Amino acid sequence: MSFDLLIKNGNVVLSDGVVKTSIGISKGKIAALGAPDAEAGQVIDAEGMTVLPGMIDVHVHFDEPGRTEWEGFETGSSMLAAGGCTTFFDMPLNGIPSTVTRPAFEEKVRIGENESHVDFALWGGLVPDHVDDLEGLSRAGAIGFKAFMSPSGNPEFESVDDLSLLAGMRRIASLGGILALHAESAPIVTFLQKEKEAQGLTGYDDYAESRPPVAEAEAVSRALMFGELTGCRLHFVHISTVEAVACIQRAKKKGQDVSLETCAHYLMYSHEDFRRLGVVGKCAPPLRSEDERKGLIDCLIRGDLDMVSSDHSPCEWKDKERDNLFQAWGGISGGQFTLLSVLEIAKARHLPLTRVAEWTAGAPAARFGLNDKGQIRIGADADLAIIRPDAPFRVEREKLFQKNKFSLYEGHEFPSSVAATINRGRVVFRNGKISQAAKGRWIRPSVLHPVR
Repeated sequence: MSFDLLIKNGNVVLSDGVVKTSIGISKGKIAALGAPDAEAGQVIDAEGMTVLPGMIDVHVHFDEPGRTEWEGFETGSSMLAAGGCTTFFDMPLNGIPSTVTRPAFEEKVRIGENESHVDFALWGGLVPDHVDDLEGLSRAGAIGFKAFMSPSGNPEFESVDDLSLLAGMRRIASLGGILALHAESAPIVTFLQKEKEAQGLTGYDDYAESRPPVAEAEAVSRALMFGELTGCRLHFVHISTVEAVACIQRAKKKGQDVSLETCAHYLMYSHEDFRRLGVVGKCAPPLRSEDERKGLIDCLIRGDLDMVSSDHSPCEWKDKERDNLFQAWGGISGGQFTLLSVLEIAKARHLPLTRVAEWTAGAPAARFGLNDKGQIRIGADADLAIIRPDAPFRVEREKLFQKNKFSLYEGHEFPSSVAATINRGRVVFRNGKISQAAKGRWIRPSVLHPVR
């Protein structure tokens, strides 16, 4: 046998366990497991290393076109590849124009195909006055649709009111699509923010208190009822509270078609870290209490959280550096460190690597119909992350691949590091460098459901 690439001697994480074996890759696919002495055009010796399925990050913001000074497909995909990610889903809101029409979607596809170093899919947007654009976005190949139940912070991407949300859910259900929701109650967070600002209270505690756990729980509960009424499949993004997790799990047990993600920063950091590290930790929903953080990890271990994403939401430093926390841009720049975060949690809690692979690759692939991704198996895309499990990685500014070099994770030392990232058989990242020749592909949903 002869392969394009042979990875030998690695501890390979399969769906049912970890085995020391080799991976033979031909034409971008996994062609064999075993055959360590086969001929190959390129050989990587992974002795002592862990080989995981490449991460699938279903939630990033790359801001292109229109805000490339924040992030773009080239820098953003480089950052993800440096963190072991081989596929990402770009959100629709921070580009100009937002991805709420078919022409805007097709322009973003063109940019991504020209610039991304790894595979990608694109979300379309659900905003008021654009419900009729959902069908065009679906036919163009949107992986799903995203809506905000509270102000997005971006005037180009309005949040939905209840009538727009119901109408959008009904239309998305007819298209066989899925709706991703930023679930925080607009009345609650708007009321509390105005109350705080009227009193001149604009600090760390004030911002967190303006977006309390009940705001997430109320919005999740309402969205689930709307989803049940309309038959719309739902995916809740960046869930940050145990109460919201429990609410979604109750709906699942009743048979509702719903999934949820949390983000690495909610598992790794708390409100006290926000106060300690400063405005780099501002996000929405906010970082929660230490008890809530630990509770979320327990939810993950119990299997109540489907997947972990980054919600990489960058900006320039001038958009963060504000004395009034309500005016600072709310987003965590950290897409490079999601897989390493989950590995750190797994190591600390003695969890099997198969669960890491499920949270970061298997579950996202299954939920969004990426039939050739998410597992290391013969016939699948050769999307792999090679990890040095005992080689620590300290986050320093010069090691950040994102465009704007600041991050909540700066100064943190992970117990593991990424040695190489392979997308469809091509080495994208190795020895701290990105292969500029690596080009990702745009991924459409595997099954395009007919309009009913």
